[in-house]
Amino acid sequence: MRGVVFDGRGADLVDDLEVRDPGPGEVLVEIAAAGLCHSDLAVVGGTIPFPVPVVLGHEGAGVVAAVGAGVGHLAAGDRVVLSTLASCGACPECGTGRPTLCRAAIGRPGRPFTRRGAPLYQFAATSVFAERTVVKAVQAVPVPPELPLTSAALIGCAVLTGVGAVLNRARVGRGESVVVIGAGGIGLNVIQGARLAGAAPIVAVDTEPGKEPLARRFGATHFLGSLDGDGDGDGVRGVLPTGADHVFECVGRAELVREAVGLLDRAGQLVLLGMVRPEAEASFPPFALFLDQAILGCRYGSARPQRDIPLYAGLYGRGELLLDELVTRVRPVEEFGALVAEAEQGRLARGVLTFR
Repeated sequence: MRGVVFDGRGADLVDDLEVRDPGPGEVLVEIAAAGLCHSDLAVVGGTIPFPVPVVLGHEGAGVVAAVGAGVGHLAAGDRVVLSTLASCGACPECGTGRPTLCRAAIGRPGRPFTRRGAPLYQFAATSVFAERTVVKAVQAVPVPPELPLTSAALIGCAVLTGVGAVLNRARVGRGESVVVIGAGGIGLNVIQGARLAGAAPIVAVDTEPGKEPLARRFGATHFLGSLDGDGDGDGVRGVLPTGADHVFECVGRAELVREAVGLLDRAGQLVLLGMVRPEAEASFPPFALFLDQAILGCRYGSARPQRDIPLYAGLYGRGELLLDELVTRVRPVEEFGALVAEAEQGRLARGVLTFR
């Protein structure tokens, strides 16, 4: 079967992958669509260290092809969105509704794939840049048939991360102010999460002016080309003179942390979402947090996928959550390289690969 493999030197489409049958508690899923996330590119670029060779992709949707022993809530033919949380369901973190922190699922990549008899790693417990993949049954969440799989795929990472960061981690309240640094795939979902929460104003900041129309479509009330407005007084402080209740860093640049801390109002909080290199360090004056400000980490939107994916699918069905608008380009997997080039040029909110 076809799939995109990173061997430590480059990522290429191959056609001789194999995947094992599902075991107890697992499902085999035929992937229909997979979003190209910057985390996939970060593996290739070295920002995210990962053992190789590895089958890439972690944001996908498809159709259940087979179920393993003991799986009763899914059947062949079910349309599903995949999450990256191969949580055990039995540890204290899972038991308290925090599957993103499951100790049994972090840092233990499986190897369900083979190529020419040699095993390959599975990225983020999913590897959706392949025609078929095997995942834990808890990772496959059914979605309605009217939800296009090219749009549904994006729930699996961009939406869970961005909207979840607002609703689950920051718990943004109605009327609270929000600043979103970076209006890419994650940032747009932070923006629409803030809109869903009733935040106001919602200030999007991005150096690419072409992103303004989409940012406003998703809910931004203001769009700025820089945090400080290049000294002309029209920066974030021009909109929010006393600072923001919530700032979300969605770019992954350590040097932005200091600037973001400086944008917080009293009791404001900064949520870090952008992926930085493991060795990167950020600095800021601790005194800047004296008035109850906080800096929060956030993994995968603090999501509970079995709850959140149906919730977001329902919001989409009612026209409240935007998904179709996220999809900038759809290409067959054979055009993986072209999609990567467009993503690296900053031309995409989200690009999607298809396999069917």
